[in-house]
Amino acid sequence: MSEKIVVSQDQGVLRLMLNRPEKKNALDREMYCALIASLEAASGDAAVGAVVLAGAGGNFTAGNDLADFRDFAPGAETFPALAFVRAVAAFGKPLIAAATGVAVGIGTTLLFHCDLVYATRDTRFKMPFIDLALPPEGGASLLVPQRFGMSKAAEYLLLGDGFDGDEALRRGLVNALGATEEEVVERAMDAARRLAAKPREALLAARRLMRGDPKDVLARIDAEAAVFAQALASPAARERFAAFFAQRPQ
Repeated sequence: MSEKIVVSQDQGVLRLMLNRPEKKNALDREMYCALIASLEAASGDAAVGAVVLAGAGGNFTAGNDLADFRDFAPGAETFPALAFVRAVAAFGKPLIAAATGVAVGIGTTLLFHCDLVYATRDTRFKMPFIDLALPPEGGASLLVPQRFGMSKAAEYLLLGDGFDGDEALRRGLVNALGATEEEVVERAMDAARRLAAKPREALLAARRLMRGDPKDVLARIDAEAAVFAQALASPAARERFAAFFAQRPQ
């Protein structure tokens, strides 16, 4: 298992800690593959009743590692990020997130697939896909309008405006706010332990009924990925990537 993903298990809860703090836990292909493997193992492990996603060093994740995308184009449809969001969308057990610091790109869109989300008031959520000349991913073009309504979805997806934990709580993306990173993680772990202790068959059946058939979400993820792959190889995206790396401290 990758050292960039720290895996621990206790009282029926599998915790997956993104552990690349020097990059604000930006997700590269190695991390995606490790996360996919962990979710696949958790699906078949009767001892796992719930999964918690968190980030080390005060941040959830700065999103996709753009260096990986830059170097991987134009075959983005085979990039592990797509397999990861499909795995998350199809995952059959409760997913809980502790989102502190920055939650950018997939760091925000991932949360729409979670059953429970905890954050701080100053957590910064942002989906800046279009500013990179890219379309949304992770089913966001479907799930964000469903959760937030079309006008707010336009504000956060088309304008690319960010929002904080208070706004996320008002909009129903976050369940509760904690004062510190430690409190947020403990709230997430406590909720996960409570879920893992409940009658398993009834819990999973209720979750399936609440969510409905995932085929629409999976179809939208695939449709977004096809457009994303084309956009990633476009001159506009290459120009935005070049500007990003030119400004980034070495």
